[in-house]
Amino acid sequence: MNTAEFLTSPALSRAGFRHAFFTRNGGASVGPYASLSFSIAVGDHPDNVRENLVRAARALDVAPDKLFFLSQVHGRDVHRVDAESSRETVLVTEGDALVSSDPSVGVGVRSADCVPVLIADQKTGSVAAVHAGWRGVELGAVAAAVRHLAAEPRDLVAAIGPHISLEAFEVSDEVAARLRACSPDPNVVSLRPGARPHVDLRRLVRAQLVSLGLAPSAVDDVPGCTMLEPGRFFSFRRDGAKSGRHLSAIVPRGLHA
Repeated sequence: MNTAEFLTSPALSRAGFRHAFFTRNGGASVGPYASLSFSIAVGDHPDNVRENLVRAARALDVAPDKLFFLSQVHGRDVHRVDAESSRETVLVTEGDALVSSDPSVGVGVRSADCVPVLIADQKTGSVAAVHAGWRGVELGAVAAAVRHLAAEPRDLVAAIGPHISLEAFEVSDEVAARLRACSPDPNVVSLRPGARPHVDLRRLVRAQLVSLGLAPSAVDDVPGCTMLEPGRFFSFRRDGAKSGRHLSAIVPRGLHA
């Protein structure tokens, strides 16, 4: 199969934004990276990753050298790109969110348990892609991306993609306390007798988006647990360092689209 497999958000599709939450299927990579992986740094062969990029770009209808993602560091730095940006330069730039208003490019983030969030401004056509691991969630990566869109929150629509689920995301007491502290919804931590705490990152990110002014109905869930569904998703927590990385990406919409 040489067609990249991906999931979509009904809300983003209705608003006219091309986007994709790519699964692990439909790529050229082999072994622990089989098959649609987007990271050379974890050990995958560069030729395979380049081919996977071509397939993803085809699915999004953008040129491969205009499909951007950063060197992610679990922070909250946001960068803006357009058609004049160099993919090689962006790739080595540290940050965890990209924004753009140029409909000839795609902006994306890579993940393998962390939360990918795609945000679109229905009024201006601008978009953001956010990598929200638990550290980025705590630091305010989602809020930083919303601010960089320079938008009215009521005009935004967002989709939260597949990531490690409440059932699988077991953490220490300290991490649970830190994530509860940064959540507008206090009920994001699940305490079970005889077990370590579990955290609902989907619920937490949704609460952050709504607290920023997005309408609850404008925050879409694209389901899937990276750790518990090995046939569809990569998972660092499940498989360790030698694991692929997904891509989640979105394309700005022209004002007259």
